[in-house]
Amino acid sequence: MLDLLNIILFCCLATVGYVAGRFAEQRHYRFIRSRERELADVLVFASRFPVLPHADKQVLVAGSVVISEDYFKRMVSGLQSLFGGRLKSYESLVDRARREAVLRMKEEARAQGARMIFNVKFQTFSIPGKNRNSGGAVEVLAYGTGLVRPA
Repeated sequence: MLDLLNIILFCCLATVGYVAGRFAEQRHYRFIRSRERELADVLVFASRFPVLPHADKQVLVAGSVVISEDYFKRMVSGLQSLFGGRLKSYESLVDRARREAVLRMKEEARAQGARMIFNVKFQTFSIPGKNRNSGGAVEVLAYGTGLVRPA
């Protein structure tokens, strides 16, 4: 009887974790999409050299974000890692982190008067939890050179 209760409790907690994680993820994606529309005038280029030859100044701009994994993603990825293959549960985590880092970089560029960012690079770091059972996080740093155009 106690084993059945433990199984039911585990299933309930896993369901709550899944629902809460999906809700938080969808809310964050909505927020990201609205900010992407708002910052669409700040252009981002991966090319090493600027597309405009003239600029008053160039500034280093960066955006960094740390997003932690939720319990459900950790549980699913643990099961998937037994069999190998893509960890689809983590792909959305990394996608959200990358897009958020770019948005923060664009916000910094706009604050410094830049409307273009070139030579954009990404650094991604995995932050493990304190112990084997605790969750980890992913950090993404986006940086580039912002061009402040002459007035």
